[in-house]
Amino acid sequence: MFSRKFSLSHLYPKRVEHQLPKYLNKEEILKMIELTENLKHKSMISLLYGCGLRVSELINLKITDIDSKSGRISIIQAKGKKDRYVMLPKSVLPLLKEYFEKYFPQTYLFEGGKNEKYSPRSVQQVVKQAALKAKIQKLVTPHILRHSFATHLIENGTDIIYIQELLGHNSVMTTQIYTHITDLTIRKIQSPLDIKF
Repeated sequence: MFSRKFSLSHLYPKRVEHQLPKYLNKEEILKMIELTENLKHKSMISLLYGCGLRVSELINLKITDIDSKSGRISIIQAKGKKDRYVMLPKSVLPLLKEYFEKYFPQTYLFEGGKNEKYSPRSVQQVVKQAALKAKIQKLVTPHILRHSFATHLIENGTDIIYIQELLGHNSVMTTQIYTHITDLTIRKIQSPLDIKF
């Protein structure tokens, strides 16, 4: 009767393993920025992390998108054809001013040869080299800087709705992936056993 091999595995749904987003701590990111000598590359890394930008958003930034007076950057026709604003970090302003004075970009904020915009691959290489200089023992991509931006905002208590807007997510459900419990968060949480009545 049971001579044939049979399995009941098809009756049970497969367990889906959800991987948490990889991110760097702030010290690692600051070290990447500090050890990057090229002014253009330093500015790129600072904006990728400081604004939580996608690579496509960074390379499509135009000079006219930067508003230093209001302290914000316009992200035009981002993913999903949506426009939005992100903050312009005050600490990046002097860096951008120095960059403008040295490189005189014409149209795009970051231009390669013939005043054309940077390629995504070039930006990825910039980030990779910065991570190597900082001796970070893991693969670092521009998107990991974006993950780090969101994770650090969560750690600092920023409302997830604001983070959703800054990241340009259509749904807060997408943003909720960043509410994973980080090491820093765990250290801040008190066990009920340790809380005195």
